[in-house]
Amino acid sequence: MNRIKIFPKVILSFLLLFFVCSEVQGQILKKLGKRAERAVERTVENRVDREASKKTDEVLDSILEPGSKGPSTNPQVGNPLPPAGPENPGGSIGNSKDMPSKGGVKTIEVYSKFDYVPGDKLLFYDDFGNDFVGDFPSKWNTNAGGEIITMGDSPQKWLELKAGYNIYFIPDVPKLPEEYTIEFDIMGRGVQKTSSTAHLRVDLSDDEKFKEGTNFVQAHIPFCQYTPVGITIENRINNKREIRSTIKADIRDAILNKAHISIAVNKQRFRLWVNESKYIDVPRMAPEGAILHTLKFHANNFKDGQEQVFITNLKVAEGGLDLRRKLISEGSVSTNGILFDSGSANIQPQSMGIIRQISQVLQQEQGMNLMIEGHTDADGQENTNLALSQKRALAVKEALVSVYGIDGSRLRTDGKGETEPVGDNTTPDGKAQNRRVVFKKI
Repeated sequence: MNRIKIFPKVILSFLLLFFVCSEVQGQILKKLGKRAERAVERTVENRVDREASKKTDEVLDSILEPGSKGPSTNPQVGNPLPPAGPENPGGSIGNSKDMPSKGGVKTIEVYSKFDYVPGDKLLFYDDFGNDFVGDFPSKWNTNAGGEIITMGDSPQKWLELKAGYNIYFIPDVPKLPEEYTIEFDIMGRGVQKTSSTAHLRVDLSDDEKFKEGTNFVQAHIPFCQYTPVGITIENRINNKREIRSTIKADIRDAILNKAHISIAVNKQRFRLWVNESKYIDVPRMAPEGAILHTLKFHANNFKDGQEQVFITNLKVAEGGLDLRRKLISEGSVSTNGILFDSGSANIQPQSMGIIRQISQVLQQEQGMNLMIEGHTDADGQENTNLALSQKRALAVKEALVSVYGIDGSRLRTDGKGETEPVGDNTTPDGKAQNRRVVFKKI
């Protein structure tokens, strides 16, 4: 009898609990609705981007990776760095799978219009190959500190730049001429919540030591992740500021996945690219008549021990001029600006500016035929380097034919391997000079 009386009470309690829980659950779901909706949208967008990237990579590989049967796979899953090695200063950044793009899929059209051309006379190169991990690099100076590190399984060495007020890192670059180019790779780690003011500053200054100088040009490369800050440029001419502006640029993904920075200075003109995108082109940025002969780096507003800034593969070269005129007037041009993946003939996309200029000469000079020669450094076996140089020359030819529509019958290829060095193969500078492609009229 007691059980019969208790049973309805239990049922009633369960019903009340069910309705209360349902109401609470409804309130929670209502609050989370918009957030969940946004999460679903992001997931769908990411899925579409991945599928589109996969298809685009197949097309890119057929042109930029001769001999590939399809999308390549990366054996270093989880490693933030693409493969690097003596033949590849910094690893390939050629495929969208290696360098995610927040703005969408990169295309061959982007690569084919990339107009950066590096200088042809090497002044300085450092990948820290001759330095020990844990040391400060032997070819740099600073008024603070820093050390060489490696990441994951990659042999690539990086210099960690210490952040702080009036702290500078100065490579032993000879005094900069009027026309030159600068290239380097940078990456941030632990910067997901970094300040919107955190940046790596590149200085071109008339001061040789640890001051801004009376005359300078600066580019502030942002590391902030929660909002696209943009790239700020500033100059001073006789201690008077003439330019300070911020150019819209969302480079957040690039910073996390290793960004390749290219800078070209042609007298007063200053241009800057991040990967294949040009963000800055100011015709009168540098002071007229005052040569900014010193290159410096300065990291600021990073939390010590939590947020890290790294740099590697610094290359400074005199020139960066129009190779087209030189090829037409002299009949030959040599460049170490065409880069390849380590131990392969895969052309890195930042090299397309040079190949583009060669194609323009051939399109204008319809009667011109070219010999394309590949050269390597002396690392590895001599016969391997000879075969590699031949494949690289052929890859350049195929890019001219496939991307720019040049008639292949006008192009011949040859590989010299390591047999004709122009630099010392025991130093990073010398090796960089020896890794080159030569174009000759025939």
